[in-house]
Amino acid sequence: MRMVIVALVAFVILAVLPLGVSGYILGLLTLAYYFGVFAMSWDLLFGFAGEVNFGPTFLIGLGAYGAGLLNSEAGWPVAACIAGGTALAVVGGLLLALPALRLRGPYFGLVTLVAVLLLTQAITIGSKWTGGEIGLSLPDVLSIDDATNYWIALVFMGVAGTLLFLLSRSPVGLILQACGQDPVEAAALGFNVSKHKLAAFCVSALFSGMSGAMLVFYFGTVSPGTVIDIAVGVQVIIATVLGGRRTIVGAAIGAIFLIVAGEVLRPLGQMSTFVVSGVALAVILFFPDGLLGYVLHRRGRTV
Repeated sequence: MRMVIVALVAFVILAVLPLGVSGYILGLLTLAYYFGVFAMSWDLLFGFAGEVNFGPTFLIGLGAYGAGLLNSEAGWPVAACIAGGTALAVVGGLLLALPALRLRGPYFGLVTLVAVLLLTQAITIGSKWTGGEIGLSLPDVLSIDDATNYWIALVFMGVAGTLLFLLSRSPVGLILQACGQDPVEAAALGFNVSKHKLAAFCVSALFSGMSGAMLVFYFGTVSPGTVIDIAVGVQVIIATVLGGRRTIVGAAIGAIFLIVAGEVLRPLGQMSTFVVSGVALAVILFFPDGLLGYVLHRRGRTV
């Protein structure tokens, strides 16, 4: 209950930030909130289902480019484009997960990584429509007002985080966690391990794809470097581990920290990446449960 109150207070404080900060800070936090949803979606699959998806940007990219192409080529309105991009991410995730989840060990992760490379090549080959490496400009955006974009991203992160958190703490989430920790024993207890992991992958795809679709309408453009690049996927993974695996909320905190820290340290040039990476490495080595996980375990309770 105390964690819920803290979360509500934090949300209220974040909601009133546009009344007293610059558009530059709002823009930075808006981007961080979308990355927070990326990280929370990845945490559901990794932290609970126990599957390491090395290619989260495959799902993000499907949602982003699906929405972008529907807007630029078909002229669909923004809401319909976001829905279409999300649906494409779920279908694409399902088609990838069905064969990939039959694999064990590192092979699942390798399949998801190869999927990112294939999507990147497909975008390059279809440059007539996708814009290739240069990117695709969209005729529409969510809003031209910084505060409006900020509130849209904040509410979206809050709703997505609440749904993912409730799912992770529901009976289904507990079964999913059991399937991730010991699939053999979970199967012996009568649970369909493959079905639950497939469901987790689809939920992760839904929120990743939707966040990717909304992000491109915030930017007004989409390119491989912003939503598909492997470096983006690595940032999502680090954010989740940094904030706290199997906490959902911690993943969002880790994502916001990485985005904000990277911008604050920008004057250091190349050293900024080194410093942020060093901090992330130290947390992973000395606090394997992440920052939020460490705090919760010290207090002897769970989220």
